[in-house]
Amino acid sequence: QVQLVESGGGLVQAGGSLRLSCAASGFIFSINAMNWYRQAPGKQRELVATITSGGSTYYADSVKGRFTISRDNAKNMVYLQMNSLKPVDTAVYYCNYVGSYFKNYWGQGTQVTVSS
Repeated sequence: QVQLVESGGGLVQAGGSLRLSCAASGFIFSINAMNWYRQAPGKQRELVATITSGGSTYYADSVKGRFTISRDNAKNMVYLQMNSLKPVDTAVYYCNYVGSYFKNYWGQGTQVTVSS
């Protein structure tokens, strides 16, 4: 079955960096786009970044220039490098894959807290 396992969250001061990782299994990773979402307290889950099977990327305006999504198809891993973190980036970050029939698969999430 599909499994997505995030890691790398934590507490960091404003201006700092974190690298999130997502280990994927249970599907053909290399031919699928992968996404990172986040959900802050009291807010809706929002798309942060996408990477296609070919390596094209998309970023939300709020993180453009600060976050970088990447993938390693040999390891079935997707990453989110987050630099110049701000308190508004505080959220639970989720790895996401959209499978057949547009079914969404989610990891358990990893907490990122940015202190001012």
